[in-house]
Formats: sequence, C-alpha cells, structure tokens
Amino acid sequence: MRPLRVFLVENHQDSAKYIRLYLEHLGHEVTAAPDMATALKEFPQSDCNVLISDIGLPDGDGWQLMERMKGMRPAFSIAMSGYGSVEDLRRSRSVGYDHHLVKPFPTDQLIAVLQEASAVVGNEGKDNKQDCSREESETGTRYATGDSEI
Repeated sequence: MRPLRVFLVENHQDSAKYIRLYLEHLGHEVTAAPDMATALKEFPQSDCNVLISDIGLPDGDGWQLMERMKGMRPAFSIAMSGYGSVEDLRRSRSVGYDHHLVKPFPTDQLIAVLQEASAVVGNEGKDNKQDCSREESETGTRYATGDSEI
C-alpha cells in the first residue's frame, strides 16, 4: 500500500491519539483536527488525499463537514461513528463519504479501506484533490475479521 496523507477529524483525545499512532505505524502521514471548525480551516493547506472523520463532533457533525468541504474534498473519505444504522450509512454516502466504519472496528477493516484509498489515490494522481461525491451501488461499509479493534 502506498503511503497516504491522512487528515483525521476526531474530538475524543484518546481515540485520535491511537488512530494517529496506528496510521503512522502503517507509514501514513497524519494531520489531525479536534473539531469541524479546525478541520475546515486547516484542511485546505494540508495537502491530504484521504479524510477520516468522526460523525459526532462538538461543533457539528461529519456530514456537515463534508457538505461544507465542497470543492476541496480529498480523493477518498471515510466516516467513522458508533452509529451504523442503514440511515447513517445512507447519509454518509449521500454527502460523499466512500466508506462508513462503525466503531469499534477491526484494524483489518481499516487496512482494507486504506488499501482501496491507496488504489483510488494512485489512479487519481498524487496531487489531484477533487469532489468525491459519486454514485455508489454498495453500502459503503466493509466488514473484515481481525483480532484488534479501533
């Protein structure tokens, strides 16, 4: 898997710390923001090609974040939430997320989604950031087995 430039939006300090450490362990560069306002301010200068955002944020939600990022969205985006109803998954897809991971998720699941992101980023070109809203026929959720969870 090629190294990715990941922008992580997570307000839970411990979760952000461990997800960041895990992503860096996998060889990815990580920029993090604790809330929507910080993400909207810092993302445009981050040169990140993958967004991973929690849905529950203190100043809004990950769906609003994606809606407000029109025109500056990364090549690949991943929502994560403790909520995983059919409606939550549908809403994540409708605002442009490529995947919706339900917390806690196995590390194998995250790796599978990052491998897909790596393929998409590789096909799109290193510096191409585009609006990734597109039609999808899948649920946007990938399930994998693994003995570790995030």
